[in-house]
Amino acid sequence: MKQAVQQETLSASGNRWYSDLTPMHWRVLKASFLGWIFDGYEALVLVIVMAPMLHSVLTPAQAASTPVYAGLVIGITLLGWGIGGLVGGVLADYIGRKRVMLWSVFLYAVLSGLTAFSQSFWMLCVLRFVTGLAMGSEWSTGIALLSETWPEKARAKGAGFLQSGMGWGTLVAAVVWYWLSSIQPLGADTWRLMFLLGAIPAFFVLYIRRGVNESEEWLNAVREKRWSVTGSENAANAPVVSDQRPFTLTQLFADPAARQRSLLLLALSFVTIVGWWAISSWLPAYTVSIAKAQGLADAAAWGSRVSIIYTVGAIVAYLVTGFVVDAIGRRAFISLTFLGCLVSTFVTYRLTDSVEMMAVIAPINGFFTLGFAFAWMAIYPGELFGVTVRSTAISFVFNAARLVAWMFPIIAGNLITSFGGVAQAALVMGSVYVLGIVLPWFLPETRGKGMPR
Repeated sequence: MKQAVQQETLSASGNRWYSDLTPMHWRVLKASFLGWIFDGYEALVLVIVMAPMLHSVLTPAQAASTPVYAGLVIGITLLGWGIGGLVGGVLADYIGRKRVMLWSVFLYAVLSGLTAFSQSFWMLCVLRFVTGLAMGSEWSTGIALLSETWPEKARAKGAGFLQSGMGWGTLVAAVVWYWLSSIQPLGADTWRLMFLLGAIPAFFVLYIRRGVNESEEWLNAVREKRWSVTGSENAANAPVVSDQRPFTLTQLFADPAARQRSLLLLALSFVTIVGWWAISSWLPAYTVSIAKAQGLADAAAWGSRVSIIYTVGAIVAYLVTGFVVDAIGRRAFISLTFLGCLVSTFVTYRLTDSVEMMAVIAPINGFFTLGFAFAWMAIYPGELFGVTVRSTAISFVFNAARLVAWMFPIIAGNLITSFGGVAQAALVMGSVYVLGIVLPWFLPETRGKGMPR
């Protein structure tokens, strides 16, 4: 009887999602997770220090159009991020995931630190652009490496945990800035410390990633010269094997099925990125304006507080994403995500008129617009493309959207000026979420089907 109970217990534990994970699986997650923390930190730092940063680098004439210049520096960062990510994603399919990840983190650390020494607006823009170039490829290569090494029943959960690195990074940024802005060690130039503090720990990630192996799945596919774009076979049911390798980015558009998937995923990525950078990134400033309208003495502090609880909502979303997406399927998850984004944006910018109410709605907004809205990209695109084009495809979906979306923060800055406030501009830009509700249903469902080879 005792032996039967033990066998049943062992059988039950063997069915748990994490039962097949080895120390190497966890090292891959840790290395990718820590790298994405710095990307998340970097993304939010640019937003939360925007006001003091622009105050330091803008001339009096430029300061008269601060929202426009704020949108411009965000847009230029996105442009660099998009170009760098696209190039890095392609390189990872040719020279390996691990090598590109290491270079990405190293260059990010150096260039982000140099941002602290910006003396003019255009110097700031140049440094943000080249930092974006370095950062862009870090995420897609980490996702490709994890998706090719983790077992099927754990893969979506692992990708969600990896994506949570962005949430933890933004939380660290919000907490550190809340502390630094309270003590102001460098006075009006305290914002410069945020970029220095974010750059120094990134060198530690380089040490950790040395212990991560290259993807065996990718190595085998390259060794066997399998160049399939959506799976192990092409439309004629013949193995895609050739001595001459096609250019990976061209493959995404030469194959009809891959082209349709790429463009639909790009549109969904566009919805995510525009929604965050052109809408939710204005949340701290909008909260400060509400606090001032209420006559609160600590109006600026409310912007930092809301950034923190907004990010907490996103972290919760990242941690549960893998479980939800495995339960309801990829397409339903994405569609419901953007429905939540649409509703929470409306409630945030139309119905919220006090900081107390903002403290309630902000984590819900973060759960959808920063959490679920980004998490699907860590799971779904990789399941639609073959291994030798996977990093290119993931990078294209995530970064090519930036090559289009980089102008929307600039547009949003002009809309804020034209409409006379953040709320009206956010509601106009928020209509983009309607696309995200509809488009997933034109893509194939991949739940339980494994990764194409």
